Amino acid sequence: MKLEDFDYFLPPELIAQYPLEPRDSSRLMILNKTTGDISHHIFRDIEKFLNPGDVLVLNKTRVIPARLLGEKKGTGAQIEVLLLKRINNCSWEVLIKPGKRLKVGQEVMFGGGFLTGKLKDILANGNRIMEFEFEGLFEEVLDSLGKMPLPPYIHADLQDKERYQTVYAKESGSAAAPTAGLHFTKELLQKIENKGVEILEILLHVGLGTFRPVKTEDITEHQMHSEYFRLDQVTADRINRAKKEGRRVIAVGTTVVRTLESAANLSNNPMELTAFEGWTDIFIYPGYQFKVIDALITNFHIPRSTLIMLVSAFAGRELILKAYAEAIREKYRFYSFGDCMLITD
Repeated sequence: MKLEDFDYFLPPELIAQYPLEPRDSSRLMILNKTTGDISHHIFRDIEKFLNPGDVLVLNKTRVIPARLLGEKKGTGAQIEVLLLKRINNCSWEVLIKPGKRLKVGQEVMFGGGFLTGKLKDILANGNRIMEFEFEGLFEEVLDSLGKMPLPPYIHADLQDKERYQTVYAKESGSAAAPTAGLHFTKELLQKIENKGVEILEILLHVGLGTFRPVKTEDITEHQMHSEYFRLDQVTADRINRAKKEGRRVIAVGTTVVRTLESAANLSNNPMELTAFEGWTDIFIYPGYQFKVIDALITNFHIPRSTLIMLVSAFAGRELILKAYAEAIREKYRFYSFGDCMLITD
C-alpha cells in the first residue's frame, strides 16, 4: 500500500482552531461500514445510536502542560522545550527548538529561574535528554509554567487548559489529548450510562508521535512511535464477558483501539484479554484483523497519517475517503477540535 492511497485535499478553513461550546454541540457523522450509509447528526444525539449492554471504552489519560518557554542561560536566547517522555523524577526526553542553539551541558531558565533545565544528551532520533532542577513537586511547577502542547495545525491560543482535556481525564502523562473524547460532557455520559451502556476506562499516554508524518512511500516500512498503556484485569474481564455475550465494544478514539488491540495481540489467547502494562508501537493499517473493537468514535484525521490508516483498516479505505469527501462538502470541522464520526455496522 502506498502513502498516496491515504491522501485527500482539505480546505484550510475547515481545520478547527477552537473547540465548540458546549462540548457535545459538535457535529456527528454516522457511518455504517457494512452498508456504506452516511447520516448527519449532533454529537449529543449519540446515545440514540448506543444500545443497552454496549460497552463504551474511554481513555482516562490527562494531558500535561508540556510546552515550556525559556531563555538560554548566559545569552538570553529564546528556547522552547517540549516534554515527551519522563525518565525519572528529574529527567525527561524532550524536543528543543531551536535545537542547534543548545549544546550538552548548557542550561535553560524557565520562569525567571523558577525551573532550570540542563541538556544532558542528544539521542540518535534527534530528541534530547534534559535534567531539571526545581523546588517542590515537578507537577506543580509545570502547571504554573507550562502551556498546552497544541497540535501544529492549531494556531489559536487556548485560554482554558481544561478545554484540551476530556471531562474524565485522571492520570497525567499525555503530550496530546485523546480528542474523540473531547465531545463528551459529564451529563451526556450519565445519560448514556442510564440507558444501560457499560462505561469502562483504559489508559494510554498519547505521544507527539501521533502528529509525526509518514514519510515512507510504502506504508509498511513506517516505524511507529511507542506509547505507554495499561489495561487492568477487571476491565479486561468485563470486555471478555461482553464479547462472549455478543455485546458491542465501542472504542472512544484511536488510542483505545491501540490499547485493546495491543493487549489482544500480546495475550496467549487473542480472544481473551488479560491485564497488561507496558509500551505499544502497534501500527494498524488495512488488512489488520480486529479482535476486540466492534464500533469506533473518532474525529476526522490528517491526510497520510497513521490515524487515517487505522480508521481505513476498520471501515475500508474507499468508504473512509467517501465519508471524508462528504464531510468536506457538508463543511464539517476537522482534526483535534473538529467534529466526529461513529463508525458502526
